Amino acid sequence: MNETIKTFGYPETLVKEYKHWVVLLRPKQITLGSLIIAAKSDAVHLGELNEDQWAEFAQISKEVENLLKDVFNAEKFNYLALMMKDPNVHFHFVPRYSKEVSFNGKAFKDIDWPSKTELNSIDVDEKTFKELLDLFIERLK
Repeated sequence: MNETIKTFGYPETLVKEYKHWVVLLRPKQITLGSLIIAAKSDAVHLGELNEDQWAEFAQISKEVENLLKDVFNAEKFNYLALMMKDPNVHFHFVPRYSKEVSFNGKAFKDIDWPSKTELNSIDVDEKTFKELLDLFIERLK
């Protein structure tokens, strides 16, 4: 695995591994269910990815969007390719919500809705993070 993947907590944050990509639960949640979709290659530019990698990315996008729609009724999805600090190809996947989302007895709000996300982290305790990770792993089997 490349250094960018390790930066986001791999293997402890791994939701699902694919041939060309990994899906990780983002350690600092922007909105509830924020993920990292990271290429396993050493590519640092989107143009370096091949057709097979992009085809698999399309499959992953469908799976994670459906997951967040089903689990939390997410309404929109932001994909952010921010590869300045962590250079290998990866996307911050941010589900967006117009209403509060409840999980593990707590309410979570998308404070930037309906504007662009400012990438502020929400407070998700360790127990809630682990239960969210377990739920996503189970649902994406």
